[in-house]
Amino acid sequence: MRSKADKGTFGRHETFALRYSWLSKGFQAVQNYPGVFDSENSTVELGVGKNMVTSIRYWLKAFQLIEKSSNTPTLLGKKLFDPKHGYDPYLEDEGTLWLLHWLLATNAEQATTFYWFFNQFHKSEFAAAELLTGLTSFVEVGLKIKVSPTTLKNDLAVLTRMYVQSKNNGRAPLEDALDSPLSLLGLLTHSPNGRTYQSPAKARTYLPTGIFSFAVAQLMQARGMTSLPLEKLMYSRDQFVSPGTIFRLTEADLIAKLEHMTEYMPNQFTINETAGIHQLYRLVENEVDPLQYLGQHYLINSKRCAAA
Repeated sequence: MRSKADKGTFGRHETFALRYSWLSKGFQAVQNYPGVFDSENSTVELGVGKNMVTSIRYWLKAFQLIEKSSNTPTLLGKKLFDPKHGYDPYLEDEGTLWLLHWLLATNAEQATTFYWFFNQFHKSEFAAAELLTGLTSFVEVGLKIKVSPTTLKNDLAVLTRMYVQSKNNGRAPLEDALDSPLSLLGLLTHSPNGRTYQSPAKARTYLPTGIFSFAVAQLMQARGMTSLPLEKLMYSRDQFVSPGTIFRLTEADLIAKLEHMTEYMPNQFTINETAGIHQLYRLVENEVDPLQYLGQHYLINSKRCAAA
């Protein structure tokens, strides 16, 4: 949930951006065969080349679906991708994409470039060179470590490929032309001039209340706080993440979503003003389990699908 000096991961994706089926395929392979990534048959089991096997394992860790020190599934990974009991094992719910984005952008140690971009880089329009300059400064000054310029360039190329919808000219191989699922979120786009990128704050109407609430509750839990000023939910401070920056929200939209959150599962949180500062307060004595909000989101969506 926050960056730490000397802690960072770069270049582990083998220059492969996440592809649509990789998380479901990789997670289910781990569940069925825990040693799949260390097996000589890993390429056969996963149906991809050796470098892609390494990349899939990295993405499962970066999205916090398997443990960073092993290949065992996390509790959240099981909740999402278990083929029998998971909420969304085949990535059919758009809310899952927002959740995955949050999990990636909050993973400062395993997905450092993504954490930096969505929490520390604040320009709404920028050129690729500005991205490289900013990331290089963060690595050298913030983390005080050395990473080769080529590795940083590759990380940024993967980031833009994952979040920007491609302009397929018909000449690219089909597999390379397929966008990452995260490109559907519209958090990073080409500028109209085609020479720069844009990642502005705006009202994110398609961000589900349940997923947003999970993010807020998880941040409150990670910080060990019973109240938090809305400013710290809006802006990343002291290397901590914030829903406002990660989801690229306007202040008005953040407040509206927090109000919806207090109604979504009543008597958990409330918004009050103290000494002129608006804060989100936890109403219950014990910590609120963020997974409650995920359960509510997928329960509501399953009822909608059944009624359709």
